[in-house]
Amino acid sequence: MKMTMRRQSQIFLVGILGLQLGSLSCEAVDYEVGTGKAYSTIGSVPWEALRAGDSVRIHWQAKAYHEKWVLCCRGSQEKPITISGVPGPEGQLPVIDGQGATTRPALNFWGEERGVMKIGGANNPGDTMPAHLVVENLEIRSGRQPYTYSGRRGAAKYSKDAASVMVEKVEHLVLRNLVLHDSANGLMVSAQSRDVRVEGCHLYDNGNPGTITEHNAYTECNGIVFEGNHFGPLRKGCSGNNLKDRSAGLVVACNWIEGGNRQLDLVDATGNPALNAAPAYRRTLVYGNVIIENEEDGNNQIVHYGGDSTKTAGYRKGVLHFYHNTVVSKRSRSIALFRLSTPDETVECHGNILHATSKGKNLSLMCKVGVLKMGKNWLTAGWVPTVDDFTGQIETLQPSVEGAEPGFVMLAENDLSLVPASACTGAALPLPADLPRPVHRYVRHQRIEALPADGPLNLGAQ
Repeated sequence: MKMTMRRQSQIFLVGILGLQLGSLSCEAVDYEVGTGKAYSTIGSVPWEALRAGDSVRIHWQAKAYHEKWVLCCRGSQEKPITISGVPGPEGQLPVIDGQGATTRPALNFWGEERGVMKIGGANNPGDTMPAHLVVENLEIRSGRQPYTYSGRRGAAKYSKDAASVMVEKVEHLVLRNLVLHDSANGLMVSAQSRDVRVEGCHLYDNGNPGTITEHNAYTECNGIVFEGNHFGPLRKGCSGNNLKDRSAGLVVACNWIEGGNRQLDLVDATGNPALNAAPAYRRTLVYGNVIIENEEDGNNQIVHYGGDSTKTAGYRKGVLHFYHNTVVSKRSRSIALFRLSTPDETVECHGNILHATSKGKNLSLMCKVGVLKMGKNWLTAGWVPTVDDFTGQIETLQPSVEGAEPGFVMLAENDLSLVPASACTGAALPLPADLPRPVHRYVRHQRIEALPADGPLNLGAQ
């Protein structure tokens, strides 16, 4: 049967119209939230409809947003989905408060009780692996007991391990310039996640009183980087760690880490066997950080590396590369810089400042087991190898510098930059070839600045 010219024209026009509508449907949408904006509340945003390239801009207002939601959507590398706070006139970040928070009725997601903002794990929007997301410039707080919220089943109480930001699963996530506090966990990332970057955030005042199981950050991920963050003390009476991690491919670079039961607790992956099997699980990088232990902090160990599940077959059993950090203990009694979990864990320690403000004899390097390889560092004179029954070994690769003070500008004010005459200035040796040279240094607070690309480095975090 032959098609008439009129029929051909109709089909052509319908095709053109379909292409135009399809093009329109693919255009990115900007959702403006706040007083006087198109969307007056966070809950009025159609979170279930977000597509690649969309952005949600939450404007600062004098009162907090008492709202909570889930992100279960996929952007792309070229068109990420961005959730961004718009600061107030004096730089104030918009505040998302979990206490008494409401949830958009159209959203249906499990684990509501586990976070103020949750990423991944939903029925509406349909469950997917969230991807290529950016969340930035927000203060998110008060996801903890005894606070309550209103969800799909009405009023409910947060779980014991709730977080300001709870990530159930994600691929390619950036968390930037967030303030996460007054929750059980500030940030929680679960084991099905990969490629997460946490930069320029402030995590503090989290935890549950009387327990050691909730932390400023608790993460388990295939590839995670912390850079330029300010980890402050936990909430008063809370005994969790500052940064507890179970990831493969962990990088902790150029952060300020102060307080906590342990400042760094880097233990075994327990939620995803693929993490234990990943080659990157055996290599952890910790460099360029300022790490401060205060008098009242719980455990006397600053860095724990290996595992804590008692299933030793899955422990890290690799190498912790610990270099160009400034570590200051303000305790008046002995500390142990490193605790390794088995004889199969090793620390390679280069270019650090390791200082106890009381006496050198209170600075011990190791406890229990494991291997420590010491390059050139600065240590408080009078330091001791260990203060307990240590069955491991300490190898000296290069002689260290020792003294009473490293030459900080003003230790009492936590200005740990170096005076020009410091014995640490320009004194570092070249790093082993397989280690990335620090290219930034931390600037108080939540900023980093570039370092020279060549020439001698200072000992410590520059």
